[in-house]
Amino acid sequence: MHAPDPKKAKDWLLFAGISVWGLLAVSCVTTSRTLVAPPQITGAKFVGSNECAQCHSEITSGFATATHARLVASGADGKQEVGCESCHGPGSVHSKAGGGAGSIVNPGKSPATCFQCHLDKRGEFSLPHTHPVLAGHMTCADCHDPHRGPVVRDGGASLASLNDTCIRCHAQQGGPYVFEHEAAREGCVVCHLPHGSPNAKMLRTRNQNLCLQCHFQQQTAPGVILIGGRDHSSSLARGTCWSAGCHEAVHGSHVNSSLRF
Repeated sequence: MHAPDPKKAKDWLLFAGISVWGLLAVSCVTTSRTLVAPPQITGAKFVGSNECAQCHSEITSGFATATHARLVASGADGKQEVGCESCHGPGSVHSKAGGGAGSIVNPGKSPATCFQCHLDKRGEFSLPHTHPVLAGHMTCADCHDPHRGPVVRDGGASLASLNDTCIRCHAQQGGPYVFEHEAAREGCVVCHLPHGSPNAKMLRTRNQNLCLQCHFQQQTAPGVILIGGRDHSSSLARGTCWSAGCHEAVHGSHVNSSLRF
């Protein structure tokens, strides 16, 4: 038995390395979409969305309009279908059993399947202030509709209806108000990060800088800061705009146009 030639071994490693990087380069150039492995179910194969429609027609009938309709589940058996099995896993075992909760993946029971694609949301839900999805008190489907239309419930191009998603749970903040906060017209997400934030109440910014993104400040003289035509130099030192005894009715007011109470 001869010892391997060091030079040949070095050449082989160099060739293998170039080949691997070449494959990665080709895949990056030729693939225009994100590739994610669908959920796996032991012993199951892909059967196609038409098989799912046999029992779940009330769900599959509108799926062509869904944001998730662009997903593709590819199986070794040649099935390449747009739809159900991308999120629910291969359905042959489920279909053969005539249904049953233990034979298919149900993302409505756990966000784990959603996190396979939405890795950034998994990180956001780990922040100090979030909706209680990881605690099991909510699911992604409470706010998102994966089966029909825009993935944000009541969303799409209508900003007013986008708020309806939040108001389903936060009815008190929805008004109507005699004096509304104009920011609410553009959606709750102008001020809040719905998946998670390091700031209390899931605010985008923890202090008055949140308000100053919209409310223009002007310094006309040393020690004078005008906001809304009034000097706020002493007020800004007290804390946030909504906790210094000033604009406490941040979502809207029935009695004060400056949202003070």
